[in-house]
Amino acid sequence: MSRYYTRACNFFYGSVSKSLVKKKKSLPLNGNQQISFDHIELISRKSKKKIPINKLNKLSQSLKKQINLDIKKITSKKKNFANLNFLKLPNIMGVLNLTPDSFSDGGIFNKKSKGIKHANQMFISGANIVDVGGESTRPGSKGVNTKLEWERINKTLKSLCKKIPVSLDTRKSEIMEKGIKYGVKIINDISGLNYDPLTINILNKYKIPFIIQHSQGAPENMQNNPKYENVLLDVYDFFYEKIQFLRSIGINHNNIIIDPGIGFGKNLKHNMNLINNISIFHSLGFPILVGNSKKKFIKEISKKNDTKTRTGGTVASSIYLMMQGVQILRIHDVNEILQGIKVFKELIKD
Repeated sequence: MSRYYTRACNFFYGSVSKSLVKKKKSLPLNGNQQISFDHIELISRKSKKKIPINKLNKLSQSLKKQINLDIKKITSKKKNFANLNFLKLPNIMGVLNLTPDSFSDGGIFNKKSKGIKHANQMFISGANIVDVGGESTRPGSKGVNTKLEWERINKTLKSLCKKIPVSLDTRKSEIMEKGIKYGVKIINDISGLNYDPLTINILNKYKIPFIIQHSQGAPENMQNNPKYENVLLDVYDFFYEKIQFLRSIGINHNNIIIDPGIGFGKNLKHNMNLINNISIFHSLGFPILVGNSKKKFIKEISKKNDTKTRTGGTVASSIYLMMQGVQILRIHDVNEILQGIKVFKELIKD
């Protein structure tokens, strides 16, 4: 039998969603009646087809069994962790780069007082957690050694962990372990746990929540003509196989977040395919995080209307992702994005 992938689609939001769920005309996404869907799209590597939820009984018994397993994952309520509330859309992960060369804010906050002040301000503005990093992984960047990366984040990280929820953006197991001992709530490894072979041991030892991000290649070369057979399904298969591996080595908790890695080894077409079909990842059964903030795809779409802050494109893509049920957005300008989301939510109230 061909492998099919199940994508929830045709979403409803707010009171309309609650009404349709109550009337059993749509299914709640992740146990949240505030957002629901009444169609699925069956996708294979050869075809795709949208099917209303109420017509699934007409499918073959074997296919129906496979889809029902996916729907169970899509509709199941996610357990909250690390100050993230998965019945609230979206959660915001604020970005704090303590680097001289990050693509958006390199050199701005890499002094201890400025970094701490900015992180606290993002938290006050409504960020659920702040992601602290000491190594730039923008396209073309070169890695830094463990000593330098730790020197960049050590004092700021230690201070912040006493005050607010913090995630740690690093590829290195030694830094992960030091950060865990300071009290970080989540490990965010942009390499998909592939950079440092000791990472798995640290995650297994401490049972800490972590983010698996997909990336193709290393930051130094990831944008050199990235290629996929089918970017959407290739990235999905990466997550599926990674989760199977983690289960096989004894990591059985569900405090895992998946991130398709927008801009990490992907061109504009790849990024748009992933964003347009982001809801396919709900069938993996884990919360989804997307780093859409200020990314190059905004420049490539807006062309002459590009700006340094890319606030407009970040707001627009954030709202779209929220309407597809994405639970976490990784954001630089927390206050501005939350402003846009709050206004949008008020405007679509019935």
